[in-house]
Amino acid sequence: MYELNESSFDPITFVLTGIPGMEECHVWISVPFCLMYLTAVFSNSVLLFVISTDRSLHEPMHLFLAMLAVSDLMLSTTTVPKMLAIFWFSAREISFDACITQMFFTHFSFMESSVLLAMAFDRYVAVCDPLRYPSVLTPSVIGKIAVAAVLRGFCIMFPPIFLLKRLPYCGHNVMPHTYCEHMGIARLACADIRANVWYGLTTALLSSGLDVVLIAASYALILRAVFRLPTPEARLKTLSTCGSHLCVILMFYVPAFFSFLTHRFGHHIPSHVHILLANLYVVVPPMLNPIVYGVRTRQIRERVLRLLCPTAEWPCPGCWGRC
Repeated sequence: MYELNESSFDPITFVLTGIPGMEECHVWISVPFCLMYLTAVFSNSVLLFVISTDRSLHEPMHLFLAMLAVSDLMLSTTTVPKMLAIFWFSAREISFDACITQMFFTHFSFMESSVLLAMAFDRYVAVCDPLRYPSVLTPSVIGKIAVAAVLRGFCIMFPPIFLLKRLPYCGHNVMPHTYCEHMGIARLACADIRANVWYGLTTALLSSGLDVVLIAASYALILRAVFRLPTPEARLKTLSTCGSHLCVILMFYVPAFFSFLTHRFGHHIPSHVHILLANLYVVVPPMLNPIVYGVRTRQIRERVLRLLCPTAEWPCPGCWGRC
């Protein structure tokens, strides 16, 4: 009897099924995901290398971009290799502790929301109060923001570990997903999971939800300041400097909130659609973020081109992007 109880309440492994209903297409689906993952790892690594080695890029916005690249690498590397192992080798089993660890680092992308909020504050000060910019965003302040983002992500994701470990799991170990999520694990328990549901909902609203409100407020003030500029050229130039950040914000929050709301309220949405979009969320933004900034930020674009084409002279007038 003791052995039965111990096996019932101490799960050994979970089984990740991949994308339900699309098992025959797993090999074909894996190709674009693998290419996107390799692109994300390469582009973010290049971005980190360029920013870390070029002292002229040690400015607040570029340092925040480096933090974003670290968060993107962590998000994609935590999830995509296991996803590809499921697609290629049918390696569907994952231990309970490994699943909890993957969940922790996957949802640790709350840190990315903090970084996006810091980047919005950076743009607000640069546009609305440019004379105080050097005194407000000092290296000390940036370091404190980085530490606060890490501590915030850790404090948000540490309690779910205990919320999940306290639950009994009575043999329901098949998870229709490619990676471990908080609510995906909780739904396998044979006990009341309302504490998990309310904690997940509350933290999402008070962290990412609050960040979205503050980011929207900062950009409302930025737009008000932009439209007060005297010339169309000045307005266009200022909007262009914020355009890349707005693109990154939309790429992060739109799929994140769609996946979050679908997981809790979108029961009428087919599971394979939800899981496919959740997989795109962990690889598409990490792939596109450095590309968007590389294309739209002249300093980074020139440094990357100089790294890839060291014999050419940059900037190269009339031949953008060619060696």
